[in-house]
Amino acid sequence: MKKLSVILALIAMLFFIDACSTTRSTTGSGTGSTTGTGTGGTTDNTGATGSSRTGSTASSVNQEFVTDAASGGMMEVELGTMAVQNASSQEVKDFGRRMIDDHSKANDELKSIAAKENIPVPAALKDENRDDVDKLSKLSGSDFDKEYMDMMVKDHKKDIKNFEDMAQNAQSPELKQFAQKTLPTLRQHLKMAQDIQDKMGNK
Repeated sequence: MKKLSVILALIAMLFFIDACSTTRSTTGSGTGSTTGTGTGGTTDNTGATGSSRTGSTASSVNQEFVTDAASGGMMEVELGTMAVQNASSQEVKDFGRRMIDDHSKANDELKSIAAKENIPVPAALKDENRDDVDKLSKLSGSDFDKEYMDMMVKDHKKDIKNFEDMAQNAQSPELKQFAQKTLPTLRQHLKMAQDIQDKMGNK
């Protein structure tokens, strides 16, 4: 009878040990699988999202630059034409012709680059540029001369700042080179405009 009791006790103990071992194995396996899968998934998703955002930002910057430069360039040509027709000073008329020549060339080059980069180019002036054209269209003679040259100084300072930024930070090699190439011309335009402005102020 004692032997039977001992045997039954041993059997019960073996079942208990086996059950504990099985429970630990299942828990360890589940934890490892969940942790590994969750961590890997999070890393991959974060990387993909970051890459997408970077590309989207670069594209937005390129589009903004092309839009501003194209609209500004078209305005310079239009205002230059008005200067040739309406200015009273021969120096202002000559400056207007220079704007027509230089900005027409720059506009054509920008359109070519934008086509390669699949960046839309505006066909019409931005509202702020159209407002400047409308304002000058109502003036003539010395009034036109003063307002036009004031506008040229202000606009070329703004253009130079934008082109300097693209020349340093543009993600597109083509646009970066275009900005670097155009900057000396814009700086020369600003110097010419400031010189004419100073002469007009001394009269």
